[in-house]
Amino acid sequence: MPEEDYEIRGAHEEAIEEGAHHHEPLSQKIALFSAVLATLGAIVSFLGGHTQNDALYYKNEAVLMKARASDGWAYYQAEDIKRHLAETVAKIAPGAAASAGDAAKYRDRATALKTQAEEFDRKSDEANAESVHALSPHTRLAIAMTFIQIAIALASISALTRRRWLFWGAGASAAVGTVLAILAWF
Repeated sequence: MPEEDYEIRGAHEEAIEEGAHHHEPLSQKIALFSAVLATLGAIVSFLGGHTQNDALYYKNEAVLMKARASDGWAYYQAEDIKRHLAETVAKIAPGAAASAGDAAKYRDRATALKTQAEEFDRKSDEANAESVHALSPHTRLAIAMTFIQIAIALASISALTRRRWLFWGAGASAAVGTVLAILAWF
């Protein structure tokens, strides 16, 4: 009698085969969902870093302008002191015509330096305002990224536990993160 090979299948193999024939498994949906979330998270993370870089650039510009303004105010004070000394010498020694001319020269220089220092102060204030404006979406982007990370974690847990309600929770968290990321730019 020829030996015949019989295949003995367990319940586990039958369940796997049955699941493969019916619907797309939950784990495939979760993997695709997680890949989309990871891509979205990378974009949100990039935008958050970009806002920080812009804010730092403008803050550095504000500090540079403030330093230039400080230098301008120091030169202004020096010229004003020279003017004051020249006027005092002209009052004490009325025959010193050079002192009166020097006082006018120092007054003109001081006026120009004061104007320049005020301009640097204005530019510093503008750059500081730009820095604040550039950083304003960062907090919302960070919160959006947090919700996206929570969604990825919930999706992973739902893949391990096969709990669909966790997958729905991941979807809700992803939706909140996406909305926050979009609102960060308004």
